[in-house]
Amino acid sequence: MPPSVIRFWKPFNVLCQFTDPQGRATLAQYIDIPHIYAAGRLDYDSEGLLLLTSDGALNARLTQPEHAHPRTYLAQVERVPDENALAQLRAGVELSDGRTRPAQVELLAAPPNLPERPVAIRFRKNVPTAWLRLTLTEGRNRQVRRMTAALGFPTLRLVRWAIGAVTLAGLQPGEWQPLTPAQVQALQRRVFEG
Repeated sequence: MPPSVIRFWKPFNVLCQFTDPQGRATLAQYIDIPHIYAAGRLDYDSEGLLLLTSDGALNARLTQPEHAHPRTYLAQVERVPDENALAQLRAGVELSDGRTRPAQVELLAAPPNLPERPVAIRFRKNVPTAWLRLTLTEGRNRQVRRMTAALGFPTLRLVRWAIGAVTLAGLQPGEWQPLTPAQVQALQRRVFEG
């Protein structure tokens, strides 16, 4: 019997769907499980955790914004945000589609231990970069990138590390692993009972 939920490290420049008329890389190059669908999405140029499930009710709960499931991202940004910028991210940022919910934000002291990206990050000799850990409870289109850019710190690399308690730990880009029955039950409890 195929797994009901898997965690997948979506690589850079892969679409969160199984087909593409333009011939770009899709989930089909990595996952060959019938009747399993992405619970949410990651942008083509973002990387990281994607949950896929054959459970329609779980998929719906994970993707409906009113359920406010925490998602944790690692973002490499141009320049080093000061305390004022971090405070603005924590309070919520005004975007073209309204103010964001407050985010949990931490400026990391050192870059996270991530595999190199196959396409190099834009490098500017005189402009430093920094890494942030952000946890959001909403999933607007390109939200992290828009939030950091609005404050003058464009995102150069974005990796979703976690959805709730499910993380990328132990995976490499392009790898997937089924959740254990206990992990699925814990995810269902979190999603359906809050």
